[in-house]
Amino acid sequence: MTLLYRSTRGAADNALTASAAILQGLSPDGGLYVPTEQPQLDLDLNELPNMSYQEVAFKVLKAFLTDFTDEEIKSCVDAAYDDKFDDARIAPVTHHGNDYYLELFHGATIAFKDLALSILPHLMTTAAKKNHFKKEIVILTATSGDTGKAAMAGFADVSGTKIIVFYPSQGVSAIQKQQMITQVGENTYVVAINGNFDQAQTNVKEIFNDQAFQAQLATKGFQFSSANSINIGRLVPQVAYYFYAYGQLIKQGGIQNGDTINFSVPTGNFGDILAGYYAKQLGLPVNRLICASNQNNVLTDFFKTGYYDRIRPFFTTTSPSMDILVSSNLERLVFHATGEDATQTAAYMRELEKNGHYQVKPAVLEQLQATFSADFASGDDDQQAIAKVFNQTQFAIDPHTAVAKAVADKYRQATDDHHPMVIVSTASPYKFPNAVLSAIEGHDVTVDGLDAVQQLFDHINVPLPKAIKVLFDAKVRHNTTVQPDDMRAAITKILKID
Repeated sequence: MTLLYRSTRGAADNALTASAAILQGLSPDGGLYVPTEQPQLDLDLNELPNMSYQEVAFKVLKAFLTDFTDEEIKSCVDAAYDDKFDDARIAPVTHHGNDYYLELFHGATIAFKDLALSILPHLMTTAAKKNHFKKEIVILTATSGDTGKAAMAGFADVSGTKIIVFYPSQGVSAIQKQQMITQVGENTYVVAINGNFDQAQTNVKEIFNDQAFQAQLATKGFQFSSANSINIGRLVPQVAYYFYAYGQLIKQGGIQNGDTINFSVPTGNFGDILAGYYAKQLGLPVNRLICASNQNNVLTDFFKTGYYDRIRPFFTTTSPSMDILVSSNLERLVFHATGEDATQTAAYMRELEKNGHYQVKPAVLEQLQATFSADFASGDDDQQAIAKVFNQTQFAIDPHTAVAKAVADKYRQATDDHHPMVIVSTASPYKFPNAVLSAIEGHDVTVDGLDAVQQLFDHINVPLPKAIKVLFDAKVRHNTTVQPDDMRAAITKILKID
C-alpha cells in the first residue's frame, strides 16, 4: 500500500506521495498535508521495552513514508540519530517526584526540535533524488527560537539546499539568539525581524502561497520548502518518541504493557502535541493529551470553548517558543475532527485569516475534548514549578517544561486523574539560564546569556552541553535585521534574484 498525502483544504484526488509532500512543504492552496488514510504501524507494544530509539523511529517512519524503501529509511535514521546526541538513548525518560520526564534536549541544539530536524535533511535529499528534483531547495522558516537553530544545524552545508531563518529580534532568549547568529554553514542565512513570531510565520506562509514569486524562483532554479512542523517530514519523526517513551516506562517498571498514560506537552505551534495525537491514533495507549500553554493561552480557550481567537494581547514570556497566537498545526487536528471535511476546514482558516477568529461546531469540539485537556501557566506558575521541582528533586527544568509541569499539576487537582504522567521536557535549562536561575534563587537576576549559564552551572552542577560550550568562542556571522514587510525583499537579496 502506498500512503498518499492530501491538503487539509483541498480535494483528496490531488494527493501526493510522502516524498513529494515533503519536498512541497506547504500545499499550494495554503493547506497542510495529512495522510489520506490511517497508516499501518507494524509494531508490537510488547517489543518496545527492548527496542532502541533508532528501531522505533524506523518502524514509525516506515508506516508513514511508504514510497521510501526500507534501506532509504534506515539510512536516514542512522545518519540522524548518531553520536551528535549526548545520550545513547536519544530521548531518555527519567523519574523525578511524581512524574516522568521525556527528555528531548540531548541533541545538537539542546531542544526537542533536534529529534525531527536531525532527520529532515536526509529525508528531503532522499526525496529529491526519488523525484528527480533538479532545483535547489530553499528552506524558508520562521522560528520562535528553537526551530531555526535546529534546522540550520541539520541543513548546514547540505548539498542542493539553502536555509533562510527569520526570528523575532526581541522574542527569543539570549542563548537562542547567540546560537542562531553564530551558526556556521555557507548555505545558512539568519534574519531578525522587528516584530513577533506570528508576524514572521504569517509572512512566511504568504510568501509560500505567492505563486508569482514561486514562478520567479523557479526560473532561477530555486524552490521553497519548509522545516517548520507544517512540513509532514518534520512532523512524522516526532511520533516516534511517544512510542519510545512508553517502552521506557514499561522497561523501568512504571507501567505494564496496556496501561494508559497521560502526556503533558508545552505547546505553541501545536506540532509536538499533534505527534502525540497521531501516536494515539496508531494504537499507543494514551489516556489524555494535556495541552499546556503559557500566558498566550489561545489554545486553552479553544479546547474549552471551541472558539479560536487570535485577537488578544500578545505576551513576551520566559518560555518564548510558546509565544504564539496562531498555532499552525492545529489546522491538521481540526481537519481530522471535522471528519476530514476540507471545505469546512478551509472556511475556518479563511475566517481566521480575515477576521482573526473562528468557532467550530459543537460536534467538532466534542471530538477534540475526547482526547485533549488544556490549561495555561502564568509567569508566576512557571517560576514556582521550576523552583518546586528543583527544591524537591534537584532536577532543573527549563521554563517550557515548567509550563507543562504546572499545567499537569493543575489537571490532576481538577480531575483527580492519577494515570502515570509524562512531562514532555523540550529544552535544556541551559538554553534559558536567566529564567531558571531566577526561579531557583527566588528573585530576578540581572545576568543573562553566557554569564547566566556559568552561574546556573554553579547551582545545578550538570555538565555543560557541547551546544553551550561552543558559544563561548563562537563568532557572530549573521547580523541582519528587517521590518516584517521587508522579509520578501531580504529573500530576494539573499538569493540574488532581484
